[in-house]
Amino acid sequence: MTAVRTDAREWTDEQMADLYSDGFPEFIAADKLAKQYIGRVREWFPEWNLTLVDAEQAPVATGWGVPVRWDGTVADLPSGYTQATIRAVEGREQGIEPDTLVICGAIVAGRRTGQGLAGQLLATLRDLATETGLQRVIAPVRPTLKQRYPLTPIETFMTWTRPDGSALDPWVRTHLRMGATILAAAPNSQTMTGTVAEWEKWSGIPLPSTGDYIIPQGLSVLHIDREADLGTYTEPNIWIRHR
Repeated sequence: MTAVRTDAREWTDEQMADLYSDGFPEFIAADKLAKQYIGRVREWFPEWNLTLVDAEQAPVATGWGVPVRWDGTVADLPSGYTQATIRAVEGREQGIEPDTLVICGAIVAGRRTGQGLAGQLLATLRDLATETGLQRVIAPVRPTLKQRYPLTPIETFMTWTRPDGSALDPWVRTHLRMGATILAAAPNSQTMTGTVAEWEKWSGIPLPSTGDYIIPQGLSVLHIDREADLGTYTEPNIWIRHR
C-alpha cells in the first residue's frame, strides 16, 4: 500500500463510492457548526488528508486530521471532533503554532475491512506528524460497537473490556494495539440537528411524537421536538492519545 495526498489525484465517482461503501451514517453531515469550518480545513490542511492506494492505484482507505495547539492535559482537550476543527482553523487565523495532530477520521473500503488497513493509515498519519515536528497525536475516536449500546454513557462504555483484558470496542482496540492510551470521554463531540422529516430520512424510521429515539447507527439517542420541528442528536467519542 502507498499513501498519497488525497488532493494529489482525481478520483472517479466509482472509486469514491467503493471507498465509502461502509462509511459513516448520513446524519454525520448534519453537524452545522462543523460545516462552517470544513471548507477552511480542506483548504488550509490538505497535507493531513491522506489516501492509501493498492497496487492497482485504487483507493482502499482514507483518513485526515488537523494540527492544533494542545498543552497535553485532559483539561485542555477540545470537547471533541467539532471543537478540534474549530481550534485548528482559529489557531491558523491567529498565528498560533500547532504542536499536536488530531486524527479526525479514518475509513476503509468495505471490501477491504479486516486487512489491517485502518492501523496502517493511523500509523502513516502518526509518523507524518512526528516527521513534521508535531509533539503529540490524539484522536476523538468514534467507537463502532457503541451503536449497540446507545443508552450506556460513553464514560461507562469506554471502560468495558473483553475477557482477555483488551478493549471491547474493535476500533478502540485497533488504536490501543498500536500503543495508544485512552485519555478521556468526549460525550459532546458533535451535535447534529435537522427537521423531523430530515431525521426520518436519515434514520429510516418514523418519528411520530416528541421524545427520545434509538436510531440505526446512533451512538446515543435522538431527541425529537415535534412542536419545534427539530431533532437533536449529540454524538459521543473517546479521546485517545498515540505515542
